[in-house]
Amino acid sequence: MSSRRRSVIAWVPYVVVAVAHFVLLAVESDVAAPTKLLLMPLLALPVVLLADRVRSVAAVATLLAAVFFSWLGDGVGVVVDGDSVLPLMLGFFGVAHLAYIILFTRLAPERRMPRWSLGYLGWWIAMLVVLGPHTGALLPAVAVYGLVLAGTAATSARCGPVVAVGGAFFLASDSLLAFRLFLPDATPGWFGPAVMATYTLGQGLIVAGLLRARGRSVSSGQPVE
Repeated sequence: MSSRRRSVIAWVPYVVVAVAHFVLLAVESDVAAPTKLLLMPLLALPVVLLADRVRSVAAVATLLAAVFFSWLGDGVGVVVDGDSVLPLMLGFFGVAHLAYIILFTRLAPERRMPRWSLGYLGWWIAMLVVLGPHTGALLPAVAVYGLVLAGTAATSARCGPVVAVGGAFFLASDSLLAFRLFLPDATPGWFGPAVMATYTLGQGLIVAGLLRARGRSVSSGQPVE
């Protein structure tokens, strides 16, 4: 099987379900929730099918761990009720982001974060100023989680433009979600679909960028660009 055909087979299910999920959310369909739980397993498909593009088994395992804990974060609301949902979601996604940070750092150890990535620190400060008064007892957890989010976006900039854009979209998704959670009366209805549109796009670009960059490095012997 050709490399291009294998890539199409690997990516089409995720893209189709991601688009379908967005549409279902936009029309407020009850079927949207089940499709959400399919997203991360389908994102793991290209990681598994295209794993030969990645030189390090540890890198594949770390990438799959990031996708797996993202899936747990997506699904926690389905199996858990009450006040424990948000802390568990923050915990699962926090582990996913830490896995991404480790991966971004190890795949490009010789590269520094660009100066513009310091802007993510400004994002963190701004979010705390705006949302902090509305987070109550969760303020310390939200502050730490925000630092992890900023770290993911900043370190993604080390791994080339596709991964960097993916990291930015992932951060945008969490930002929109934070406003929905802590300032629900101030968020319009389109924030819901927008959260998932930026989330699926961000996650997809991160994985695609990493597989593409590592594929070039394996075939050419060059470092990640």
